[in-house]
Amino acid sequence: MSRFTSEAHLPGLRQPAPANDGLDAPFWEGTRAHELRVQHCRSCEIHQWGPEWMCHACNSMELDWVTVDPVGQIYSWQRPHHPVHRALSDRGPYIIVLVELPHADNLRMVGNLLGDPLQEIEIGASVSVVFEDHDDGDPDFTLVQWEVTPAS
Repeated sequence: MSRFTSEAHLPGLRQPAPANDGLDAPFWEGTRAHELRVQHCRSCEIHQWGPEWMCHACNSMELDWVTVDPVGQIYSWQRPHHPVHRALSDRGPYIIVLVELPHADNLRMVGNLLGDPLQEIEIGASVSVVFEDHDDGDPDFTLVQWEVTPAS
């Protein structure tokens, strides 16, 4: 479980919320339902992330939001030791991962890796989503975090 779980959102950080234009609202609605949603083009059948009004591959405007398998592999990672914001001054180090989603055309999504911030990280390691609910926001929100999937 995240070391941030059950804490109020840190003062000074912008609260995660849908963009004013509503483009990413289906993503945030999905997180609240504990579903990982990305865009999918009806014309060329490609998945994409981040959200856009137009398909990255074929320029079609025929995009839907679909739920994808919330698992992937670590494509890249970084362990920042210095805070990127003053509200995080006592939070380092932490691990940021770039996760490749094999069931969604290998698109890549950035997120935090939960667990020991000094853990060994292996490129290609399997990870799965942990939905972290924050019922203290205005509105309430759910973050997508990642954790290494134990080897079976």
